[in-house]
Amino acid sequence: MAEPWVVVPNWNGESGLRRCLDSLRGQSAKAHVVVVDNGSVDGSVALVEGEFPEVELVRLPENTGFAGGVNVGFRLAIEAGAEYVAAFNNDATAERDWLRELVAHLDRHPEVGIAACKLLTADGERLDSTGDFYTDWGLPFPRGRDETDLDAYDESTEIFAGSGGASLYRVSMLEQVGPFDEKFFAYYEDVDLGFRAQMAGWKVAYVPPARAHHDIGATSGRLHGFATCQTFRNLPMLLLKNVPRRHLWRVGWRCLLVQTMFFGRAAQRGEGWPALKGTASFIRLLPRVLGDRRRIQARRVLSDEQVWDLLVHDLPPASRALRRLRGFARRLQGRA
Repeated sequence: MAEPWVVVPNWNGESGLRRCLDSLRGQSAKAHVVVVDNGSVDGSVALVEGEFPEVELVRLPENTGFAGGVNVGFRLAIEAGAEYVAAFNNDATAERDWLRELVAHLDRHPEVGIAACKLLTADGERLDSTGDFYTDWGLPFPRGRDETDLDAYDESTEIFAGSGGASLYRVSMLEQVGPFDEKFFAYYEDVDLGFRAQMAGWKVAYVPPARAHHDIGATSGRLHGFATCQTFRNLPMLLLKNVPRRHLWRVGWRCLLVQTMFFGRAAQRGEGWPALKGTASFIRLLPRVLGDRRRIQARRVLSDEQVWDLLVHDLPPASRALRRLRGFARRLQGRA
């Protein structure tokens, strides 16, 4: 059997890249590791070349984002005949059996296209993600984010999507449904892939014995307004591509309400322009998104109701302001 591949996209990530690659070098399962460098101007390339000669290095002339960088590695893995390929953040570290556990799960379950690990914070004191989920409010969320009970979520189960920061993908699934959508650039491209995979008949699994650690926001946090811009572009794109027509209005009006509230909060913290920029970018991409939607919906094997059952029918746990607004609306309805 061909050894699994691990793809590490990197953009000026020298500060965490050594720890990342050290952890992959120390895996109990042998893997082919490739770093796809997105036009870094720090010492990342020299670090890989000087200290990790076993790692394949691909240098791109410009930043193609998380999705674009990973896809370069995905394509190389597919061309090399790999059976499995992982995406792994340059600001993440893997515990010794991370890859072995994910590979073993895919070996045992041929119906599973994506295997996700238990992802902890860098200091190991809180959970980062135990699987990503998508709500009927058009909002994705990482289950368990910031919870301190590290022994929670210790049962292997089906989930909606795996975090792109440390998940393993079956190559035959990628060949069928496609890799990450590079229009997302960064944020929610992993949820989009999980959505597409499930609608094509694949399962997504959470494998808690596989554990990794993530320094949340180490890359995107350096760019003012970046997360806001990406959110305003990618949330409606995720919805429009994937939600069946029968349920599009039910989810769409809620997502519009959420976006309106998000814009107010963004404006308050001085990020109104990135929010507008993200919205304008979504509008420019609309013809391509609609083309994607036609292809995705034409090949899905799940019924409308089966897709509806995949969603979480509630707000994300951390959405306190939205929960207060929903409670107020319900009280008004009760008085009426």
